[in-house]
Amino acid sequence: MKHADKNLTHLDKETLNAALESYFSRESTLTPPLKNWEEDLPKSVETQHTAPRLTYINEINNVWMEVPLHEDILWCAAPFTFILTTIGVFLFLAIGLDIIISGIPSYSIPFIMFIGSFICLTASLFDLKLIAYTPRPLPIRFNRALQKVYVYQHTRRWNPWVRWPTTIKVYNWADIHGELSYQSGRYDQGYQLWCAVCQPGTRQVIDRFMLSDAIGHPKVQRGLWSHCCHYMAHRPVPIRPLYKTQPRTWKLRETVRWPADIDHESRTAPQDEMAATSGARDETR
Repeated sequence: MKHADKNLTHLDKETLNAALESYFSRESTLTPPLKNWEEDLPKSVETQHTAPRLTYINEINNVWMEVPLHEDILWCAAPFTFILTTIGVFLFLAIGLDIIISGIPSYSIPFIMFIGSFICLTASLFDLKLIAYTPRPLPIRFNRALQKVYVYQHTRRWNPWVRWPTTIKVYNWADIHGELSYQSGRYDQGYQLWCAVCQPGTRQVIDRFMLSDAIGHPKVQRGLWSHCCHYMAHRPVPIRPLYKTQPRTWKLRETVRWPADIDHESRTAPQDEMAATSGARDETR
């Protein structure tokens, strides 16, 4: 009996070691691979192993659906830091001017105060652009009549004195592959769902975009990818999302503005047969 238990234990260790070796030897089938790659998801034309399930949804109908991309950003902190940095601008400026008016024989202290005022002004402008001008959540539209995906992207920079551009990218659904990555940072922890855009008929990646930010369990992301694949294949899908309410974005006004022609195209079905196109088309404004 003890001999049988030892054989079983040895077998369990071999199985475990084989499983671990198989897990850590996995590689992405796409080139170049995704940073922090975790898993290649089934192709859109293949059988999905996870039931389709939306995470969040803005709109879904027989022609198109719009999925919001919520970034893991503490938007509610921006108004408070904006107030504090704005106070800092006037405080440093007042101290510097007071020293100059008082006739104190010092040039270094007012200079330092003016530098501090400029730094606070820069931080205040950064917060203002976050609050009033940064689009959120970023919408991604799937038009199954055209078999195209419309990705609304906004480039946010650390320098608030330069332009933060908004770009609309249009891809063919047939060229998109699903991937999972795992983030273990201080602010992003969990699985991210990415879409890799490849050259037609190849696995050579020409672009990538995030479909869903970090979520604790990969099954949720697999369900969202499965839902997109089922929807674009005109198969039945549930329309009720996993989360009924979306995260608060603390925006003062509507910041998502689709160009009129792209907005119309992404929400309508073709009246005539359209010639197939490859790659991505950028509409930058």
